[in-house]
Amino acid sequence: MLIAREKKKNNIAEYVLYMWQVEDMLRALQLDIKQVERHVVDGFRADEQTRREIYDWYDNLIAIMKNEKVEEKGHIQALKNTVDELTELHFFLLHERHDPKYQYLVTLAAGNLVEFRMKSGVEHSVSDVELALNALYGHLLLRLQKKEVHPETVTAMESFSKMIAYLAVRYKQMDEEENTPKEK
Repeated sequence: MLIAREKKKNNIAEYVLYMWQVEDMLRALQLDIKQVERHVVDGFRADEQTRREIYDWYDNLIAIMKNEKVEEKGHIQALKNTVDELTELHFFLLHERHDPKYQYLVTLAAGNLVEFRMKSGVEHSVSDVELALNALYGHLLLRLQKKEVHPETVTAMESFSKMIAYLAVRYKQMDEEENTPKEK
């Protein structure tokens, strides 16, 4: 909860990846709040009120996952909506704003996105943004498992990372602009 809140405020892409990891962790703990309390919540050194908030956050997330039928795979709707917002920003930067830096980063990632889409068998209905996030998440899991990653894969992940990082910065800028009071 504490990490998610901070990531959501500072880097929306890291937030999405983190939350996907939390979903997988909850699945590994069989969506059982008692196991989550024992293995996760008890690990936080926090006062009782904060600890209770953390427990309630995980309990609520479990309830959402069950309600939305993503107990075994998939993502909760709130995260899908966030990825959709990033995808909309992606198209806005490319086609309306004509952001040259972003266009350059997307061009660098384009070949790797095509190759990753083909190798992973992902449909064309999945946006390039979601595809890049999926690739980065898979790469994160490989690194956590200390598995060797082919140098070409590392290069591809770097191109995805740069594209997504820039998108996250622009997302934060737009969010801050929207939430800044206008002077009269």
